[in-house]
Amino acid sequence: MGLLKQDLVLWLLGVLFLSNLLLCRADVHYYDFFVREKNFTSLCNTTKSMLVVNGSYPGPEIRVHRQDTVYVNVHNQGNYGLTIHWHGVKQPRNPWSDGPEFVTQCPIQPGTNFTYEVILSDEIGTLWWHAHSDWTRGSVHGAFVILPAENETYPFPTPDADQTIILQSWYNRDYKELIDEATSNGMAVAPADAYAINGHLGDTYACANETLFRMQVDYQKTYLLRIINAAMNEQKFFAIANHSLTVVAQDASYVQIFTNDYIMISPGQTMDVLVCANQNMGQYYMATRPFSDSAAPPRNNITRGVLQYTNSVGGLNASLVTLPAMTDLDAAANFTRRIKNSNVTQNPPMKVPMDIDRRVYVAIATNTLPCDNCPIQPTRLAASLNNVSFDFPQIDVLQAYYNRSISGVFTEDFPLQPPVFYNFTGDDLTGLNRNADLGTKAVVLNYGEAVEIVLQTTQLGAGGSHPMHLHGFSFYWVGTGSGNFNNVTDPSSYNLVDPPLINTVHVHARGWVAVRFFATNPGVWFMHCHFERHSSWGMDTVFIVKNGTAVATSILPPPASGMPRCPGT
Repeated sequence: MGLLKQDLVLWLLGVLFLSNLLLCRADVHYYDFFVREKNFTSLCNTTKSMLVVNGSYPGPEIRVHRQDTVYVNVHNQGNYGLTIHWHGVKQPRNPWSDGPEFVTQCPIQPGTNFTYEVILSDEIGTLWWHAHSDWTRGSVHGAFVILPAENETYPFPTPDADQTIILQSWYNRDYKELIDEATSNGMAVAPADAYAINGHLGDTYACANETLFRMQVDYQKTYLLRIINAAMNEQKFFAIANHSLTVVAQDASYVQIFTNDYIMISPGQTMDVLVCANQNMGQYYMATRPFSDSAAPPRNNITRGVLQYTNSVGGLNASLVTLPAMTDLDAAANFTRRIKNSNVTQNPPMKVPMDIDRRVYVAIATNTLPCDNCPIQPTRLAASLNNVSFDFPQIDVLQAYYNRSISGVFTEDFPLQPPVFYNFTGDDLTGLNRNADLGTKAVVLNYGEAVEIVLQTTQLGAGGSHPMHLHGFSFYWVGTGSGNFNNVTDPSSYNLVDPPLINTVHVHARGWVAVRFFATNPGVWFMHCHFERHSSWGMDTVFIVKNGTAVATSILPPPASGMPRCPGT
């Protein structure tokens, strides 16, 4: 419906854009991921076993071109089941290879393997892949680099080289043990013990044997930094001493170019940033620290690496990196509000829904649930969307939806607005029921509908912001505001001209954001907070997009080789 209401010219431009890409040669790539435990020693000689891919932390980089197809054979040689998600890849009509455990597949069991078919479309720039089972993504992750297609150029001068920068959380204990213990106690996992850049903890933890990540650069060369926030629960500031950062893309879509002294990037997000090696030859710190607007903040640690000019001698040229304070709300807001969509030919034509067929107003909260078996207290921590705490089934939702003979796995009654309206962003929550309802509830959309999701933060629990990620789509971030969303007055403030096209949106504390998209990707698609603690507590839901009227607008059939078997089947 909504698609038919839009300007036909935009639709034709989109067809031409994809047709032009199809004229370029698309290649097929094959990767093998061997997932197994390996010992790592860090943070003052603490040794622990971590589940990693091909023996490395972070894992191997996938590097392909736009419109390519990638087959990744995942061999699980670990001790428990897991899945892999290709974060930000839309996977047109192919939810079978999207990856979230018990949503689109059951886990790949130890001693077995499964091959993912990763279908690229209009994504360009930097994405990433990660495990989507329990907290396993803390060590099972890597970059997914999508270069321009053949005969396609960058919308800025071609950089001399590129460098992936992955921002990570470091725990001294096993990730699976951490979440299993917290779940059994009904409590939260403790904050990360440290932070890392590309697996290096740096020189700020008073540990003699820690290593610094070093990026070597040549004077007067320009480098494209592919920055990924793979941290578990921390939004991040990042900066390089004496060097400006020029932002050119976010979430595999080009943005209007702007320059800043720092970036703020949420878990799940990716940013492409240019840095010019134009300072006095030497060594300069790069640094990252958390940003937090929550009453339950992370550790306020700074982790550093080094930008090192070729043939530089001596010590570091700048002893300090100027980073905003961890609680600098203005610094975070001032950065994010500068991100706008770029009307360059390398981006798909902007198709922002102007008229809405479906609005889903979602209140985000942390809650409690009764817990008879918890040893410390009679409740456990939970999280919810519209007071529904997602209950992961034992048969994946996609299988149950596609195979209609399987019943009782999910229901199609996710509430389209909060069940109770109150002052979501106020501090006086006296008398409000803090318990959530358990459920596996989905939002069902008709193919082609113009959808608006309004994400509203609340002060239930610790409050704070949330990085919300939707699988299967990039959406237009059209609006943001403070306080409680007003569906009469607030839409007049929307940016419908050049809103960013992203897959993970920062929903700031005591406020709301609005995103829009057309439901033109049939399948089962997960939406969740990318703070791992919140997702594991139930801050998740599922969007089901029905098939259209043709084969080309319907879900692809499942792989002929079959899907991983569900437990007990």
